[in-house]
Amino acid sequence: MKKKIVLVGNGMAGVSCIEQLLKIAPNRYEITIFGSEHHPNYNRILLSSVLAGDADMKDIVINDWSWYEDNHITLHAGHTVNKIDTDRKLVSTDGGISEPYDELILATGSLPFMLPLPGAHKEGVIAFRDIKDCETMIQTAKNYKKAVVIGGGLLGLEAARGLLNLNMEVSVVHINEYLMERQLDRTAALLLQQELERQGMKFLLKKNTEAILGKKRVNAVRFTDGSEVEADLVVMAVGIRPNIALAKSSGIEINRGIVVSDFLETNVPNVYSVGECAEHRGVAYGLVAPLYEQGAVLAKRLAGVETAGYQGSVVSTKLKVSGVDVFSAGQYADGPDTRAVKVQDDFEGIYKKAVIKDGRVIGAVLFGDISDGSRLFAMIRNGEDVSGKEKTVLLGEGGGGKAKSGVELAAAMSDDEIVCGCNGVSKGAIVQAINEKGCSSVNDIKACTKASGSCGGCKPLVADVLTYVLGADGVKTVKEGICGCTTLSRDEVVEAIRSMHLTTSREVMNVLEWSNPEGCSKCRPALNYYLGMTWPEEHEDEKESRFVNERNHANIQKDGTYSVVPRMYGGVTTPKDLKRIAEIAEKYEVPLVKVTGGQRIDLLGVKKEDLPGMWADLDMPSGYAYGKALRTVKTCVGSTFCRFGTQDSIGMGIQLEKKFERLNTPAKVKMAVSGCPRNCAEATIKDFGVVAIDGGWELHIGGNGGTKLRGTDLLCKVKTEEEVLEWSAAYLQYYRETGKYNERTSEWVERVGLDTIKAALEKREDREALVERIEHTLSLMKDPWKEIIEERQLRATFEPMEQKTT
Repeated sequence: MKKKIVLVGNGMAGVSCIEQLLKIAPNRYEITIFGSEHHPNYNRILLSSVLAGDADMKDIVINDWSWYEDNHITLHAGHTVNKIDTDRKLVSTDGGISEPYDELILATGSLPFMLPLPGAHKEGVIAFRDIKDCETMIQTAKNYKKAVVIGGGLLGLEAARGLLNLNMEVSVVHINEYLMERQLDRTAALLLQQELERQGMKFLLKKNTEAILGKKRVNAVRFTDGSEVEADLVVMAVGIRPNIALAKSSGIEINRGIVVSDFLETNVPNVYSVGECAEHRGVAYGLVAPLYEQGAVLAKRLAGVETAGYQGSVVSTKLKVSGVDVFSAGQYADGPDTRAVKVQDDFEGIYKKAVIKDGRVIGAVLFGDISDGSRLFAMIRNGEDVSGKEKTVLLGEGGGGKAKSGVELAAAMSDDEIVCGCNGVSKGAIVQAINEKGCSSVNDIKACTKASGSCGGCKPLVADVLTYVLGADGVKTVKEGICGCTTLSRDEVVEAIRSMHLTTSREVMNVLEWSNPEGCSKCRPALNYYLGMTWPEEHEDEKESRFVNERNHANIQKDGTYSVVPRMYGGVTTPKDLKRIAEIAEKYEVPLVKVTGGQRIDLLGVKKEDLPGMWADLDMPSGYAYGKALRTVKTCVGSTFCRFGTQDSIGMGIQLEKKFERLNTPAKVKMAVSGCPRNCAEATIKDFGVVAIDGGWELHIGGNGGTKLRGTDLLCKVKTEEEVLEWSAAYLQYYRETGKYNERTSEWVERVGLDTIKAALEKREDREALVERIEHTLSLMKDPWKEIIEERQLRATFEPMEQKTT
């Protein structure tokens, strides 16, 4: 008869222990798992990705329902164990289930700490801990606008970023003077704050919350200094506490957490504990890597395999919030007996710091570039002596010596050390996959072990382990296709479309042997663009492959209404047009009229069925505020009125916008024309910027004013307006023909290289050929608003369902 293991807690730590036990001793135990949530085992770390809209629930499931079945595990989801009889070795649940055990693992995790404030019970006050909290936030964002996150730590910032993505106004309240003080030093924290402020986050630092205001639902938060902030939603992310209630009521020793030995044993025979609920040598860990390390030790213990005990963990933190990379490990704070190596580049937004004590690296903080994170973490864990070569830790050979390579540090790692924190994959598991399953690429390792399959931050370390085991020549470089349906790259797909004269997506998928004959949401829009770019006359636009905004030619808002932005060439309008817009806004009861950053007027809150009528009444061209196309050409008044203006920037902007309106591009394109080097139109952060100088124009490319801020590169200087139009047309067509779908020019310029672009446009005959192709495409373009107004069949798609039925 097999012995029976019962696991209380279906979270990451406990299930990881079971996974490792199954690998070592697959037939030793009969396994039963109880979980309070109605879900299979999922990656709680990635809840912020679900909140931000970057992932669905299915994307963060670690072990789906079939895994339990395949491994003959009985899972009681939605059942909370509320009693343990340690004498009879029996657990009981709130649902009336009783289960005997031979070995019991408590992995009850932790509970969010809710500040005991007046009003904390009100509707709209929640924690950020599980899927239910995520769903509450997403639902709240549909009806409310203002969110307050209490807590400026890792979890609070992830919640805040997700709420920003849901179009809420977010204020982060923190009692300390800088963010993430448990993981970052002051410099890194201030850099992080500045970046998040640029993204729209607001911060209320050194604030102590006194009360949550409102009647039934929260409407504001008051602080001890008397100030208040409006709030429709309050998210408390002020910390966690080990969930020890079950252990306490069962006579198991507790302190802050469930007290365990080096072999994760409690004071009660045959009862163990791992995860956030466990306390080892006075420490309860809240990060996932130590919990996986605990599980590895316990799995060996239960399998009867000799192993050293758990010795505690050096913790590290990785944070990626909308393009912001942060890494922290060990003891990062300066002390009287420590010295530090620091690198700071304000132009690139990079800060690195390694703290050294007694000749050894004891901690590190990285901001903006965390590529050294795995290497530094290995040095901290291994206690490598860097005496006399301290500068090489960050500076390499330039610091007076040669730092160890990533492969050397991978070689020095023990097999139990965790490589992938998200999925609890150790170096040993990766080495085993290489040796026993023939894995020879990062993709192979991901398929076999899940390492690098979540946040992707460990990919460099996985690659280093591969190189360490197989050598550089043995590692297979895998070409990544445009999506999971094919291994073909963008260039290979476009070349096939051109050489085989393929004109429909269905034809491409069939001829190029797509693994999914229907394609996916990633490749269908891309193919539609590549086909239209290659064969503008023959390819019929596949509207079902377009995103909702492009299908409906208006931007959908969070409440299901739409935003209408008519074209205003160069931001210039007339009193007549302004009157017409105002009258139509009144006619259709538009709730919000706003001037955009691109010098246009935005009518927000329009019902879908009202769109064709509004377009007809406006009798203005579509501003393409919804499309992967030219959005706007922003201008300053230039020499027309400005005393500093050197050229007619308004006229130049209008020419550019009229020439390129409706042009489909790989991603949205924004332009600007500044009438002098004072650059009031912000031309040097646009996809294509024109800056007037004495006797001519500067042409700038590859800028981005969004979350990934990038200044432009100077393409060239020209003398005449005709040259501006020629170079801009050639540049845009070269981007259209070589850019990846959904790749902004800022990313494209960095990938392709400025010198490559200059070389492609240098010769007059090459520019003329590009101009000829773009003008042919432009000659086929039609205004979609006018097309829908005139064609009854297209207009019918905007009618309400009940009207269609009648």
